Amino acid sequence: MKRKPLSLHLRLVCAASLILAAFLGLTGWALDQAYRESAEGALQKQLQGQIYALLAAADEDEQGRMRLPHSLPDPRLSNPDSGLYAQVTGEAGNYQWRSASLVGRSLNLIQNSPPGEWHYQKPTHETNLYTLNLSIIWEDKNGAEQIYTLAVGGAAAPLLSQIKDFRTTLWGWLGGVALLLLLAQGMVLHWGLKPLRTVTRELRRIESGKAERLSGGYPSELQRLTGNINSLLHHSQASQERYRNSLGDLAHSLKTPLAVLQGAAESQEGGQLQATLKEQLPRMNEIVQHQLQRASATGQTPLTKAIPIAPLIPKILQALDKLYQDKGITHSISIEEQAHFWGTEGDLMEILGNLLENAYKYGKTQVSISTTQAGETLIICIEDDGSGIAADKIGSVLKRGQRADEQQPGQGIGLSAAHEIIHLYRGRLKISKSKLGGAKITLTLPH
Repeated sequence: MKRKPLSLHLRLVCAASLILAAFLGLTGWALDQAYRESAEGALQKQLQGQIYALLAAADEDEQGRMRLPHSLPDPRLSNPDSGLYAQVTGEAGNYQWRSASLVGRSLNLIQNSPPGEWHYQKPTHETNLYTLNLSIIWEDKNGAEQIYTLAVGGAAAPLLSQIKDFRTTLWGWLGGVALLLLLAQGMVLHWGLKPLRTVTRELRRIESGKAERLSGGYPSELQRLTGNINSLLHHSQASQERYRNSLGDLAHSLKTPLAVLQGAAESQEGGQLQATLKEQLPRMNEIVQHQLQRASATGQTPLTKAIPIAPLIPKILQALDKLYQDKGITHSISIEEQAHFWGTEGDLMEILGNLLENAYKYGKTQVSISTTQAGETLIICIEDDGSGIAADKIGSVLKRGQRADEQQPGQGIGLSAAHEIIHLYRGRLKISKSKLGGAKITLTLPH
């Protein structure tokens, strides 16, 4: 069974929560380590100060050798088990001094190190002390150099307790901050995703028939999406309306031919009936083809692709040259390579086919077609050298069944069919006088 994908809200909450937890966790760990290192550094400096205090308190015996007094400036060194301890050895082990705080304890704080170098050691399981050693060279009255090692140690428990208290406070504050950030994050996500929830509600209203389109006022990131959805909805509604109108028009248009055939079948003899059939059947077939083409026109949608014009026009002209071979029509083409039509190839062929056929039908010897791509707007001009279309007939020839020249065969629906498809693409069709002497048809088709 296919697993249901997580919602956007849940994905963002989970991702943001993980990032927040990782950030606060790393921040807490870094602060904890920084505080621990700072506290240990401060303790090391305190131990270093204790060694300097021992050196300051040191005295000499009769032979000029270093000797430490029993009482020291820091009272902790005089109190047993105070947590601060000191030890001095020298003269190749012949001199041993231990602070009073080491009474009853067998701790050895001494670590061998070269003279003049500090030796710092963190707590171990045996001592649980921070220790610091310094070896010095002391010259007695005889000029002999004696090496003394001074060592001090501080109990780790107070420092570890201090670090523990800081850690408890730190994680308590970070936990509180994390809770506040999670609440703020939830509010921000709820507010940020509100437009998507609005789209969902409006789509449900459209599905239930309570609305026809999405309302405006969406953020810029969603405007392309909602605009395309509205365009698809408009296209679907227009298609349904066009189908209904086409069916109604088809039924209405066939009434007259069917009535003529029925009357002919009842009153006319074979010869007259056959002539009537020859007249009415092509008309009925043309009506049906027109309504089918009208209903099948798709119009422009957000999913339509750019169709290049240049490869299609020669195919149409080649077919018309064969059809009107007897007239000897010559044609001229001026097509820009970047000219594109945003729609379906079938609609474009229907538009150009009807308009070029009219030019061949009413032209005398010449037909020309040219295109211009002005940004995303396609402009197509078709001209012929026929008698043209009078200004007072321009409006009527765009209606189905009307022809400027009644002497030419046909039902007068080619120009009107092209006009309907152009209108479906929100374009314009303009009829004017051509420089060749006939009609000039100008199409403007925007993207």
